[in-house]
Amino acid sequence: MSSYHFFAIMSRMKYIDRWSLMNNTRKENISEHSLTVAMLAHALTVISNKRLGHHYNAEHAASIALFHDCTEIITGDLPTPIKYASKTLRNAYKDIEQEAAQHLLSTLPEDMREEYAQLLLPKETDPHLLRLVKAADRLSALIKCIEEEQMGNREFMRAKTEILTSLREMELMEVNIFLQEFLPSYALSLDEQNFTL
Repeated sequence: MSSYHFFAIMSRMKYIDRWSLMNNTRKENISEHSLTVAMLAHALTVISNKRLGHHYNAEHAASIALFHDCTEIITGDLPTPIKYASKTLRNAYKDIEQEAAQHLLSTLPEDMREEYAQLLLPKETDPHLLRLVKAADRLSALIKCIEEEQMGNREFMRAKTEILTSLREMELMEVNIFLQEFLPSYALSLDEQNFTL
């Protein structure tokens, strides 16, 4: 019987740290980040369905989000200022990500590859749903900036401003609703969040 490595490789996401150029009060790995993005993508999709009358698959959005950075197991987490420094670098990195995704898919049994290709290379997914996953990724980064700021770390101040601007520029009602109704709570202490039974 054949042995396949896909899930063992996925388990290595916990070893890839994010924000490598930044002074962090608490390290964040891509495994933690992916869980946060999955929850946020699910939330944005539910907001889209309940408040804006859409009919997107929230579970599919969450699943795409779970795997959205898994190619970094191969590529590492390239800091955003480098990744987006030029169109040439951005395109080259996209090509590398595509190759990494194809390699990861090759570590699955053939009869499972098509299913996971829809998560690692979600080309057939509704573009608006993919935008919600992208927004969830940015929201996760914004939350990280807020958490660092709460710990007195000024290192993330500029990133926070830039990420918030980029979120607003996406012009997604789902994001605006989340920013208004849910984001303020991240700046509160546990007691202020009324975390009592």
